[in-house]
Amino acid sequence: MKNKFNYSEISAEKAMDILNQFGWLTYENALEPEFVNQINDSLDDAYEKRRVIQKKNGISQNMEGTLHHLIEPDNFALKFLERMYCDQEMQAFFGGNYIVNAFGGVMNSKNNRPYVQNIHRDVRSFMGDEKFMVQMMVLLDDFTLENGATYMLSGSHLIAAKPNDNYFYEKADRAIAKKGSIVLFDSNLWHAAGKNNTDGNRRVLTISFTKPQFKQQFDYPRSLGYEFGESLNDDLRQILGYKSRIPATLDEYYQPLNKRMYQPDQG
Repeated sequence: MKNKFNYSEISAEKAMDILNQFGWLTYENALEPEFVNQINDSLDDAYEKRRVIQKKNGISQNMEGTLHHLIEPDNFALKFLERMYCDQEMQAFFGGNYIVNAFGGVMNSKNNRPYVQNIHRDVRSFMGDEKFMVQMMVLLDDFTLENGATYMLSGSHLIAAKPNDNYFYEKADRAIAKKGSIVLFDSNLWHAAGKNNTDGNRRVLTISFTKPQFKQQFDYPRSLGYEFGESLNDDLRQILGYKSRIPATLDEYYQPLNKRMYQPDQG
């Protein structure tokens, strides 16, 4: 199976052929090492902030090592999105505009058993041939067999039913790749993080993108602030969902075309 390439090595059309057949592909050398290190340097504080809230609200079990909704005004997330990684591939996948649905991460260590180690897919309703959601894993450490490289059941994005454990682990491929790689996959694909048997951490960003009419897991425009959004470039406003907001008052609803919260090119 040939689904590993250097970043920008293949066309968006070729990427779509691979995604349609296997459900996933890997781009190596996508992120510069300095940028990966910058992301890693910020994850410990981000994790502690979220872990406090998980424990306070009584949902800490099986949430170890998980970081949800990392987009903040002054961290690495906006810099990442601004670089428009895999933009042409996702434009082809969706047939047009898209937005970020969720932007999180996982720190997989020997002592953690996060829920992402369960066999799962990242969309709850099987979408068949419809292209509504795509996932991006950004590898912040090398992914190896020893440290829990993700199991990917190639072709399973075409299957509605969850495979049994024996079949899954016998047939699944492993997303073995270097730090700085990007794994792009159809959200229908059945997969599972592996168990980390090393003493090191195995970190990854986990980002989902959808068509604009899909509800985001987190209201990023409201969290960042509508006024803050005015300072962003047009690409970031699109990806963050500023062009597909939902009005909450009649005054917000009754606006000229150029000021509408949900813009006409969003599907």
